Amino acid sequence: DNIIDDLMDYIQVWYLMPELLSRPVIINLWGMTGVGKTDLIRRLVKELNYQDRFLEIELSNIDQTSYQTSVSSMLTANDLNDSKPAIVLFDEIQRFNTLDAEGKPMPQSKFTDFWELLSDGKLSKKSKDNIDYYLMNYMSTGKDIAKRKQNGEQGLDENPMMNYWEADALKKMLNMDKPVEEISEISQKDMMQILIKEKQKKKIYEPIDHSKTLIIVSGNLDDAFSVAAQTSETDVDADIFYNLTTKINLVDIKNALSKKFRPEQVARFGNIHLIYTSLKKSHFELLIQREIERITENIKNNYGVILKIDNSINTLVYNNGVFPVQGVRPVFSSIIDILESNLSKYLFTAIIKNKKSISIKYDVQQKKITALINKEKIETLYVGRIDKIRQNNLIDTIANISVHEAGHAVAYIVLFKLAPLQLKSKIASSYAGGFTFPHTIHETKENILRKIKIFLAGGIAEELIFGKDNASIGRSGDRTEVTVLAIDFVRRYGFDNEFQANYTLEQGYAMDKFVTDTDVEKMISQLVSETYQLLAQHKLLLTTISKKLMGTGSLTSAEVATIAKALKYEVNVQAEGYLEIPNYQNQLSN
Repeated sequence: DNIIDDLMDYIQVWYLMPELLSRPVIINLWGMTGVGKTDLIRRLVKELNYQDRFLEIELSNIDQTSYQTSVSSMLTANDLNDSKPAIVLFDEIQRFNTLDAEGKPMPQSKFTDFWELLSDGKLSKKSKDNIDYYLMNYMSTGKDIAKRKQNGEQGLDENPMMNYWEADALKKMLNMDKPVEEISEISQKDMMQILIKEKQKKKIYEPIDHSKTLIIVSGNLDDAFSVAAQTSETDVDADIFYNLTTKINLVDIKNALSKKFRPEQVARFGNIHLIYTSLKKSHFELLIQREIERITENIKNNYGVILKIDNSINTLVYNNGVFPVQGVRPVFSSIIDILESNLSKYLFTAIIKNKKSISIKYDVQQKKITALINKEKIETLYVGRIDKIRQNNLIDTIANISVHEAGHAVAYIVLFKLAPLQLKSKIASSYAGGFTFPHTIHETKENILRKIKIFLAGGIAEELIFGKDNASIGRSGDRTEVTVLAIDFVRRYGFDNEFQANYTLEQGYAMDKFVTDTDVEKMISQLVSETYQLLAQHKLLLTTISKKLMGTGSLTSAEVATIAKALKYEVNVQAEGYLEIPNYQNQLSN
């Protein structure tokens, strides 16, 4: 709703007083897929009754199949290159990047006038050659007819009418207000006089002014929306992703744009940037409910049958349809899969038996969708597609993962006195896995050491509970993170007293980073020892959280805190947007 409100504010001048504008209004919409960017503009066009003055364009450096090579030609083809108010949507603009992954300029031959349009709203007309071509063509045609008549040919029209295609081309070239059919009734001789007159005025050579065009630029910027890469993640709480995306601001957007476009091009996007967050859990729940209400209303209006959908169906759809960073599309697909595909047979039965109500619910224990048509019960065995994947994880594997994730959680609780945002040991994946979701940690010397211990704690917890020989390879990703943090600790940040130079420099300034390897290895070995002692000291908390997590497959921040507090631990519960940072202000004030 706030995006809609902002959009309305920004387009008021364009819609109500376009004559005041000397440049086009440029509005940028940024967000992850499926949040409704394109649908918003299409709906706006419909509500403003601008369908005939709207063009949707996807520029790309990859697609070379289109015969169009310029924005101007596309506007002309849609009768919008006429300086009158219009709406143009440039969608998926990230595909039109002018810098490659290494930041080097890419060759461009198509749609280069896009940057002209964004710059000042002027598009060069470049029609002198076309006008001269038509004049020469009409003159040569006239001479040819006159010559043929002199040779005795009969039935030749000295002043033929133009054909439809000539009339259409001239209408666009001269920005004529007359319809093509009326222009085609003008003779070639009269049209030649019009062309000569317009050529003498020279106005037709002036750039086309698009100051009254509303330009919408839309796209997905993964460099700004870092969570966008987690497209297959269905088990992370949607509210966590939502709060992470609320922190994205104008500076983040400009930084992301600078990785795809040259500095002068980034400037041309302007400063009106509307940034979509990902959807919250409550947003998804509302969308599911609205879609179910739409279905029930359609059934009632078309067949006179009243549907009563139990909330267990909503829960089934959410658990199997919500991929937080993919937006609404998977949700609507799951509603079709779960509800609408089964609804047809229930509805058919009700109509055949002249029954006017159907009640539908889902039994989680028996894995059945049950439809009650008056007193007749129809049961359909059903396991959600994502639930089925979750259930495939073996109990021994879940126990292993539960201990691993509990190890991370215990270290997190002890070192930061915080309960992690979410613990999972049963996730939807072709392989068994889990995760511990932390808060945002401000990186300091001490906090980097704490983070290393937290990463190490998963594998070490397995060694402590199951023995070193039974520890799994689930630690591989953690060890990678540990190594990166330790290397940066020594080589980049200078937190090790023995090495104060930056050993990460390149291009002629690089120092011999191998001299730091021994120190990095000693540092990690020491932290492994300290982490082992930490977990051994808090083994009761480790086993308690492990067993609870194995039984439920998931623990919230509040549930983890309840377990820890019952064992007399000091632990706080903080929301997703919380930043763990030292109290610098008080230290400075004192």
